[in-house]
Amino acid sequence: MITLPDIASLRRSYALESLSENDVLPDPVSQFAVWFGEAMNSALPEPNAMTLATATPDGRPSARTVLLKGFNHEGFVFYTNYESRKGQELTLNPHAALLFTWLELERQIRIEGTVEKLDPEESRIYFQSRPKESQIGAWASPQSRAIDGRNVLESRVSELQNEYASEAVLPLPSFWGGFRLKPGLVEFWQGRESRLHDRICYTRAGDEWKIVRLAP
Repeated sequence: MITLPDIASLRRSYALESLSENDVLPDPVSQFAVWFGEAMNSALPEPNAMTLATATPDGRPSARTVLLKGFNHEGFVFYTNYESRKGQELTLNPHAALLFTWLELERQIRIEGTVEKLDPEESRIYFQSRPKESQIGAWASPQSRAIDGRNVLESRVSELQNEYASEAVLPLPSFWGGFRLKPGLVEFWQGRESRLHDRICYTRAGDEWKIVRLAP
């Protein structure tokens, strides 16, 4: 018999930092850059790991972890197989959400917005900057599809290794590339004592950002 822990009694007091709407920067991408830099400097494991939430056209949600590979005031960039489940869902329903969770810093960031595919040349430059093994892996995997066993992948990897043995890089697959999420809402969450957490939310109003505090 499995003995379950008393999950309901788990408690943690949050008291590392505070967050005020009077102290944050005027736009959320600049504020994100500050927090992301602090996460990087805190030596967190993979601070660029984020949950990507998508939905089917009829509204059924799904989520998974992906890696942030760039950001600027145009949006937040990640890469994937366009024929994967997430790739197809984003193509059919270009609304998505990102979630960064940095428990060691008692922080999280929620980002909601719409996505667009990157220009193929931008995707090619990034794809060919990856280790050759990762390029081969992208070509070898029919992501999200059922396969008969791991040997299917290993056999395809072996074929590609032989085919491109004399090449430094592989060509960009037509089914692989980047997405950019253009934010319409960004919320910064800082844990505080007694569950009275700080939540500062930016929402886009035309070319400007409105900043409000949300109740925890």
